[in-house]
Amino acid sequence: MVFSSAIFLFYFLPAFLFVYYVTPWKNATLLLGSLIFYAWGEPRFVPLLMLSALLNYVFGVLIGRAGATRRPLLALGISANLGLLLYYKYAAFLVDISNQVFGRHANLPAIVLPLGISFFTFQGLSYLIDVYRGHVDSQKSFLNFAMYKAMFPQLIAGPIVRYQQIAAEIEHRHIDNVRLSLGFRLFVLGLAQKVLIANAVGLPADTLFGVGPAHLDAASAWLAVACYSIQILFDFAGYSNMAIGIGHMLGFSYPPNFDRPYSARSITEFWRRWHISLSSWFRDYVYIPLGGNRGGSLRTYVNLSIVFLLCGLWHGAAWTFIIWGAWHGALLVAERAGLGALMQRLPALAAQAITLLCVMLGWVFFRASDVPSALAFIKTMFGFGSVATQLHPWQMDVGAAQWSTLAIGTILALWSEPLERAMARALPAPLRSFKLKGAAVLVAYLACIATLAVGTYNPFIYFHF
Repeated sequence: MVFSSAIFLFYFLPAFLFVYYVTPWKNATLLLGSLIFYAWGEPRFVPLLMLSALLNYVFGVLIGRAGATRRPLLALGISANLGLLLYYKYAAFLVDISNQVFGRHANLPAIVLPLGISFFTFQGLSYLIDVYRGHVDSQKSFLNFAMYKAMFPQLIAGPIVRYQQIAAEIEHRHIDNVRLSLGFRLFVLGLAQKVLIANAVGLPADTLFGVGPAHLDAASAWLAVACYSIQILFDFAGYSNMAIGIGHMLGFSYPPNFDRPYSARSITEFWRRWHISLSSWFRDYVYIPLGGNRGGSLRTYVNLSIVFLLCGLWHGAAWTFIIWGAWHGALLVAERAGLGALMQRLPALAAQAITLLCVMLGWVFFRASDVPSALAFIKTMFGFGSVATQLHPWQMDVGAAQWSTLAIGTILALWSEPLERAMARALPAPLRSFKLKGAAVLVAYLACIATLAVGTYNPFIYFHF
């Protein structure tokens, strides 16, 4: 069940919110509703989700009560979390590497990746570490903790909500009309980003990447990467905004996850704006414990490289993701080594264009099925590919509607100022009224519903991670 599906919009969400608002047992209601939501797509993995919740709850209580044994308990808890993630997400990849290195032919039974395992595993790790550090008290109620682990708005694709960020709201939260209005507006914003922009450019992106670089010329290859760059931004940012909006409707303040990342003027700035909950997680639980930038330049470069190799691996068990992470790590190291100072001296638009180019080249590896395909695609983009005699007619996939959406999405993505603030400056006061804002939200919502009603292309990229 995805947020932009009819079953969620017209059945699950209204029914759940009604029960949630009228019942006094809100945590229990949210836990039950979240398990139903998760079971809709992955019923076989509900026990795994609850096992993860029980595992982290028990270790959290033990760590909170322990004295000298706190560190071994933390190590054991971290190992248990990583063990589950390692088995479900990386076991087949590691066996394949072993087969290639040692010339073996070992095979594992097919392992299905549970939805959201990367997200709820990182939740559990941050909780145990924060309890160990004394940043938060361990949760004494298993029901409350299981609700935190399973709450459906952020369960499948984030943002990664740390326990300490909502610990007070787990015990008591206030929901009023202002918060409900804010939540609904954020939800509709995310829905529009997803349905009206990401879906519209996603189909031509998938088609052109599926055709392969041998059947594309340079312009078509760049068009494919441009469509995918807009798709992945508005797909993931849209999902995050929908999750944050639902969180407000339930009384929770989830952390922001995107802040106009394509307006960044360096890769360092890009990672302060893209998937903020993940980048800040790696900063606080990997980069700083490794020593951060406190051990001199060389140590800083090593730490950045480790973090972004892990970041790439977090996204998927494939060499393409590892190279994508290594690419961003190398760019961050280069900026630390002096490129960043050079970028700051460039005109703002030039720095933004160079940053976006680097990001788009990285997206080729992120999107490609394997490394040879990614390299061939990049060669085609720069006119060095081996083009087949029969080129794919991209005009079949990118019509006036897709071009218009790509243009609008590009303008919104590159805008260096929050859209609401820019509109507040540009529009006369009468057009900034609360009623007109509400009307705009309603129009956007109806447009999304009308688009979904005709059965348009509607995937979610980050469900794979």
